[in-house]
This record gives sequence, C-alpha cells and structure tokens, in this order.
Amino acid sequence: MRGITRAVLGIAVSLCLAGIALAAESATKEECVAKTKEAGKMVTDKGVEAAIAEVNKKDGKFVWKDTYVFLMDLDGKMIAHPMSPALVGKNVLDMKDKGTPGKLLFKEFVEVAKGKGEGWVDYMWTNPGDPKPRKKVTYIYRVPGKNVLAGAGVYE
Repeated sequence: MRGITRAVLGIAVSLCLAGIALAAESATKEECVAKTKEAGKMVTDKGVEAAIAEVNKKDGKFVWKDTYVFLMDLDGKMIAHPMSPALVGKNVLDMKDKGTPGKLLFKEFVEVAKGKGEGWVDYMWTNPGDPKPRKKVTYIYRVPGKNVLAGAGVYE
C-alpha cells in the first residue's frame, strides 16, 4: 500500500511541476507590449525592410516563449509573420474571427492603429495543435510616422 501511495504522490508532484514549467513558458501581456514597441523602434531606426527581415525569422528575437510579433501595413497587408509565412504579402482584412461570426479581427487591428495608435483586441483563434478556438488578446502598436503596425498576442 505504501508503494502505491508513494507512486501516486510522485505522479501528482510531477504533474504539478510540469504545469508550473509550462506556465513559465507562456508569454505575458507586458512582454507583448514591450516586443511590439521594440519592433516598432526597429522600423523607425533601421527601416521597414530590416524589421521585416528580423520579424520573419522563426528563430529571431521577435519569437519568444509561445508567441511572436507580426507586422502589417495600415492597408491590411501582412508584411511579416514568422509563424505563417503564407500570409505575408496578402491583404488579411477579410479574415474572420474563428469563434465570432462576422468579426473581422485584422480590420479591428488596423482601426486600433489608425485610431488610438495602440491597444488590445480580443478575439477567438485556434492555437496550433488545438482545433478548438480559444480567446486570444493581441496588442496592436502603430509605428509613429509610418504606415505600419506591430502586433503580438497571448491566449487567455
């Protein structure tokens, strides 16, 4: 009986530690704000092309933990996306939220950028490896003086 109790206790502790390790690998909202502004600074300081090249790198500094930065122009064209390169060069304004019928999330990104200049947009999206849409919030930051926005989000 003691052996079974120890085994169950060992498994429970292992699962708790694994959960803590996974939680430690989740990006925070604060990191999303900081990384989008860092990408915006790169656009301003080094130019749009240099920022696009860096943001498009899957192993670059704008991919961390479980998220990444993407860049769009204010006309709705995706100009850099490290995880979905097939989106690059495409106008994404007509793409819809995966859980809210009729919600055009990329259009909302552009509206936030053109309006307040920065802010959060919430929507439903699928996480790679999980077909069920989950709530995601993305921070949008318009690069001052440029026709570019940077975004990064986290699942809630």
